[in-house]
Amino acid sequence: MRQVRKVVFPVAGLGTRMLPATKVLPKEMLPVVDRPIIQYALEEAAAAGAEQFIFVTGRGKTIMEDHFDRAYELFDTLARKAKTKELEALERSVPGAGAVVYTRQQEPKGLGHAVWCARHIVGDEPFAVVLVDDLIHAEKPCLVQMVEAQRESGGNVLAVMEVPTEHTSRYGIIAPGETRGRLTEVKGMVEKPQPEAAPSRLAVIGRYVLMPEIFEILDGQKPGAGGEIQLTDAMAQLIGRQPFHGYRFEGRRFDCGDKLGYLEAIVALASARADLQPGFGEMLKRYI
Repeated sequence: MRQVRKVVFPVAGLGTRMLPATKVLPKEMLPVVDRPIIQYALEEAAAAGAEQFIFVTGRGKTIMEDHFDRAYELFDTLARKAKTKELEALERSVPGAGAVVYTRQQEPKGLGHAVWCARHIVGDEPFAVVLVDDLIHAEKPCLVQMVEAQRESGGNVLAVMEVPTEHTSRYGIIAPGETRGRLTEVKGMVEKPQPEAAPSRLAVIGRYVLMPEIFEILDGQKPGAGGEIQLTDAMAQLIGRQPFHGYRFEGRRFDCGDKLGYLEAIVALASARADLQPGFGEMLKRYI
């Protein structure tokens, strides 16, 4: 079984749900406590053994490149002032030389198209896709769980979670087959079905481990729901040709592309930080 070495981060979106904050600042750079959302995603990928981080960006996103670069003046200032704690935090945020690669999605044609834009960098090997909006807080990082599960099942593995029936139209929904532990066989997929047409309540969340054959399908993919090239539609064509499973991950998922989801992520992660307690908890009590 080939190891997942490369992770694709589709980050070309406009972040319209978080305007006006995202008019200039990319939504992926919004801070959750003391790190931008995108840094949580990259750290999760690194914990899963990723060696190359591929960002599919768009116009106005160069600030992300600067964030993962080494700011010599800042590093030097912290070193001279002996601010060891801050310096160590910065060191952890900068991947090794050559580990980060950027490519452009020049037109907003959907998630499937964004992933396809990374085809030449990924090459002919299994890879992961992480949607940065979905911040998953877990003792064992979600992508670590999925890579371990994929070694057992082979093929393609998607992160899934149960959603309320009335919310199925917001997600890609799987038609489930046999379940073994946290792995559920995927028999089919439907993009954003109405509740009465949904084959289950198991929704695909923003973590995927995929085989490179997905690129062959995306090469000729036609627009689907919303007039966009949907990754769900392409994945559905691999079902029956390769092993395909949904993985019910351990942890809590926060939709950081939504105002309430973003605020909940801040509260949850700050509450879990020993260095912010008990002060943060006492502060919250004043507003409850």
